[in-house]
Amino acid sequence: MAEEMNQEVSEMKSFEVGDTVTGTVTKVDEKQVLVDIGYKTEGIVPISELSSLHIEKAGDAVSEGDELTLKVKKLDDDEIVLSKRAVDAEKAWADLQQKFENNVVFEAEVKDVVKGGLVVDLGVRGFIPASLVERHFVEDFSDYKGRTLSLKVVELDEEKNRVILSHRAVLEDELEQKKHDTLDSLQEGQVLSGTVQRLTDFGAFVDIGGVDGLVHISQLAHHHVEQPSEVVEEGQSVNVKVLSVDRDNERISLSIKDTLPGPWEQVSEEVKAGSVLEGTVKRLVTFGAFVEVLPGVEGLVHISQIANRHIGTPNEVLEEGQTVKVKVLDVSTDEKRISLSIRELEENKPAKEDYSSYQSDEETTSGFQLGDILGDDLKKFK
Repeated sequence: MAEEMNQEVSEMKSFEVGDTVTGTVTKVDEKQVLVDIGYKTEGIVPISELSSLHIEKAGDAVSEGDELTLKVKKLDDDEIVLSKRAVDAEKAWADLQQKFENNVVFEAEVKDVVKGGLVVDLGVRGFIPASLVERHFVEDFSDYKGRTLSLKVVELDEEKNRVILSHRAVLEDELEQKKHDTLDSLQEGQVLSGTVQRLTDFGAFVDIGGVDGLVHISQLAHHHVEQPSEVVEEGQSVNVKVLSVDRDNERISLSIKDTLPGPWEQVSEEVKAGSVLEGTVKRLVTFGAFVEVLPGVEGLVHISQIANRHIGTPNEVLEEGQTVKVKVLDVSTDEKRISLSIRELEENKPAKEDYSSYQSDEETTSGFQLGDILGDDLKKFK
């Protein structure tokens, strides 16, 4: 019996403040838990020493029967006070330092939403400022509580107990990697699907997988485009063809026009020799006028086919932008050439009738002439 008491005393004296011990939770009260560590009395872990974060009751952090590693905070003959938080913090700082130095991505659950950002428990309190949560602005973070986020340590200061984390940095790294993967995989002539990101006066930028390529305004459609908004809009899904890739400068040239049916594909069905069409004069040149008869399809009215009289230059009778009727003389889809005539339509117009040779019905049917009616009176003036 005396030997057992001596052993207990020996064990009690072996504990010192700062020692690390293990034990089993025997009781969970609201503001503390009791732990059996083989001491003459059960060790006490106050609620403030259970977690690096604020908790309302001890049961939020541990349960009866849990095995805990603890640090001795206070020791006297009647009481031994232990800390779980201190052990967790020591492990956490070492782990966070390694993650910080090696740029490691890890996951953690959001424990609380506070003013200015989010809080996670890493053994120490980790803070994610609002500006480092997403790449875009978030107005309300209330639904982030309980979510698991991938994070990186961006600032670490043990003396100030400061741990700043970023989810945005992870997203940006992923986007950058995706961008490089896309650049490496692109080939000239490749056709891809993309999303219009923004419009400028000179074209449209299209996202083709983490990287934006430029569709110059001349590559938006087969017909002339004044403003990109005439044919595309932000957020629109489009097919694009890769024209060129400059990987060093991350510049990609794209075309929407090359993925669309060409205007000349409609010519064989809608434009035939002998047909009469309405078109718009697009350009005047010394030898004739180019008239657009379908979107993106122009035919030539040779100067000799503009009028049924001799003219020195086409602008004597035509002007750019004018709407005219033309007759199709010849079509060659292979050579993308259409010959047109305005003169033939003028020549085929019915001539205006000359009524001067006709007399009125009264004159031709009455049988009288003016001299017959005024005959006697006229004699008086002789």
